[in-house]
Amino acid sequence: MRTDKEYKELTIKEFSKAADIYETDKAGIYEMCKEDYPYISAELEKEDYTDLLDCGCGTGPMISLLYEKDSSKHYTGLDITPKMIEAGRAKNLQGVNWVVGDCENLPFEENSFDAIICSNSFHHYPNPQAFFNSVERVLRPGSRLILQDYTAPGPILWLMNHTEMPLANLVGHGDVKAYSLDEIKQFCKWAGLKIEKLERAKKFRLHLVARKQG
Repeated sequence: MRTDKEYKELTIKEFSKAADIYETDKAGIYEMCKEDYPYISAELEKEDYTDLLDCGCGTGPMISLLYEKDSSKHYTGLDITPKMIEAGRAKNLQGVNWVVGDCENLPFEENSFDAIICSNSFHHYPNPQAFFNSVERVLRPGSRLILQDYTAPGPILWLMNHTEMPLANLVGHGDVKAYSLDEIKQFCKWAGLKIEKLERAKKFRLHLVARKQG
């Protein structure tokens, strides 16, 4: 069993290698991340926001899409891998804030954001409850977390967590665990976030929209 530090070191090593190809047509397994972007964009369009945080932003493909639509908003991209953030900064998107940091301990003040998105990054976090608690802290009252990641029916989820992810670790990937909808419900409950949408979608996708109360 790996320690939290070892999982995070694996993730940094994995995505340091991936940074140069992450947004190219040679992205390989990372290509699937693009399927989440239209869903997140559609959710964001339902309510106005000014300050958005992208947790586990990678090189910032989602921020680039949002910036292209509306460059007047304030976007912040956070990722644990310095090379990913370097690639984001190299885009020279005026006013975008790029931060190297840990999504389990968001390096921002309370009530800093009125939208937080997290796409295909959550299964890399060894302490999922710490992430949800941190999200609740930095969201403004009444604001939303929009999260997408992996999930599956029980038997398949067990295989993913006990076979697929350990094998991925052996070949250098920092995957930790995929969660059931019931586990996500508990994380939100303990963090004090109110679930507005939680569903299992095609291709083993998990969709979550949760709101900070108040």
